[in-house]
Amino acid sequence: MKFGEGVQRGTDYQLGALALFLSTLTIVTALGFQYIGGYVPCMLCLWERYAYYAAIPLLFIALVLTVGGHRGSATAIFLIVGLAFLANTVLGIYHAGAEWKFWPGPAACGGGQSLTTSAGSLLSEIQNIHVIKCDEASLRFLGISFAGWNAIASFFLMTISFAAALAAREQSEETTAPNF
Repeated sequence: MKFGEGVQRGTDYQLGALALFLSTLTIVTALGFQYIGGYVPCMLCLWERYAYYAAIPLLFIALVLTVGGHRGSATAIFLIVGLAFLANTVLGIYHAGAEWKFWPGPAACGGGQSLTTSAGSLLSEIQNIHVIKCDEASLRFLGISFAGWNAIASFFLMTISFAAALAAREQSEETTAPNF
C-alpha cells in the first residue's frame, strides 16, 4: 500500500487545507502591504504575524499526517494552530483597541525599521526615521484597521482549525473503532 492510499480526504483535510490557504493568503497580503504598499508594520503588527509563520508549516504537516492516516497527530497539530490563532485574536483585539484609544498601547512600541551600519549615512537616516506607533492605525478599510482585520481573520482561522481538529478526532475514532 502506498502512502495515503486508501485514506479518504475527509472534512478534517478540507478544513485544514482551507486554513492553510487562508493563512497563506493573509500573510502574503500583509507582506504585500508592507513591501509593495509601503506600510511599515509596528512592533505589534510584527508579533501578530508569528501565528501565521507557525501555522503555515504546521498545517502542511497536519495535512500530510491526515493523508497518511495519522489523524491523532493531525488532531494535536490542528489544536495547536487553533490555540495560536486564539492568542493572535486576543493580540489583534488588544492592538485594535489601542488604536481606538480604548486602552493604552505598549510603551515601547516603535517602528520595524532598522538603522544603517554606514557611519556616513547614519545622520541622514536618523533624520528620516518615521516611528510607527502601535496606537495609530496606518490605514482603515471599511472602518477597520489592519489590526482589526487581523483579529477577524485570526478568529476565523481559529474556528476552522478547531473544527479541523474535531473532524480529525472523529475520523480517527471511526477508523479505530472495532467493527462488531
